[in-house]
Amino acid sequence: MLRGAVLAFGVQLLFVGVGLIGIGFAGAWWLALAGGAITAGTLLERAIYKPLRSERPGVGWVKTAERFIDPDTGRAVDVFYNPTSGERQYVSQDQKKD
Repeated sequence: MLRGAVLAFGVQLLFVGVGLIGIGFAGAWWLALAGGAITAGTLLERAIYKPLRSERPGVGWVKTAERFIDPDTGRAVDVFYNPTSGERQYVSQDQKKD
């Protein structure tokens, strides 16, 4: 819900900024820039942050000593690392805590 509101706000800023620039209001470039940054950041956020997995990764992955509680799900999460690629995967280990 918050993500949708932030996205709507960013798109509105972007359109208002572009509209004002279109009618010749020179100081509106910052509205378009801020709206574009908020919109792009909100849309790209899902691609950047890795989702939790429920199964362990395959061969070549090393379990690290890192473990934390995911604030969104309340589940314990183990971190796995692939030394070849440098990629990390987050694996949920426990059921949700109520």
